[in-house]
Amino acid sequence: MEPEHDVEGAGIVVPRPQAGRSPARDVATMIPSFLRRPWARRRTEAPAAAVPPGTRVYAVGDVHGEFGALTRLLGKIREDAERPAAERRVLIFLGDYVDRGLQSRQVIDLLLGLPPPGFEGVFLKGNHDALLLAFLDGAGGAPEWLGVGGQATLLSYGVALPPGPRDTALFATVHEAFARVFPPAHRAFLEGLALAHVEGDYAFVHAGVRPGIPLRSQQEDDLLWIRDEFIHDRSDHGKIVVHGHSVTGHPDLRRNRIGIDTGAYATGRLTCLVLEGASRRFLTSA
Repeated sequence: MEPEHDVEGAGIVVPRPQAGRSPARDVATMIPSFLRRPWARRRTEAPAAAVPPGTRVYAVGDVHGEFGALTRLLGKIREDAERPAAERRVLIFLGDYVDRGLQSRQVIDLLLGLPPPGFEGVFLKGNHDALLLAFLDGAGGAPEWLGVGGQATLLSYGVALPPGPRDTALFATVHEAFARVFPPAHRAFLEGLALAHVEGDYAFVHAGVRPGIPLRSQQEDDLLWIRDEFIHDRSDHGKIVVHGHSVTGHPDLRRNRIGIDTGAYATGRLTCLVLEGASRRFLTSA
């Protein structure tokens, strides 16, 4: 055996390597086994988010009176549904059916005939739908509603703003005319809208959720109106939140949320998120 030697005078004595063996290998054999082989901490990837087995979900973003875009998208959804059929097909609308686009009345007429045969239907409430209902209950909400596209909805029901200053008297006149022509079936539809829906690992709402608060404890005002506090938050919400309300040019996929309001009233592009098992894909009216 070769004699031991001092490593560069440091007082660390190691045996000289045997012929034909790597010095590194010899040094490695001197390291205690519990240091050479630490307990393995295997990274376990979190299971991919999924909807329930046998379910295919079609989630549709903000329509905003775009009857043509909605009709085209529904045609694509029906065509897609002819793929190898899922046992259960769920069609979810994220709200904001009215305002901005010029055919809000036609949109609600169409929605009243849904879901198509073979589908379950879920219709959520958006902030614009809430503003319309508030105006029906009294003219006090007129300035806010008209300022975010309500005038287009009035026109779709045959009600025009009369000339003159936008004051209390004018708003009262418009409110009376609108309440007189607004179909009871349309009001019942809007009053029956849900605030949230859950499918497997996904929660569906209009605007988003208040971070740090369980879904069951969320306030209606947040579900319909929240924006920055939700959009910029990176925390786990317990479910992946599918939402509209905040417009992006393309679907906005994040670790904790998926935004699908692609500004149909401005772009003509209405988006649908399709979820099946752990897969995600998109359909568009454009």
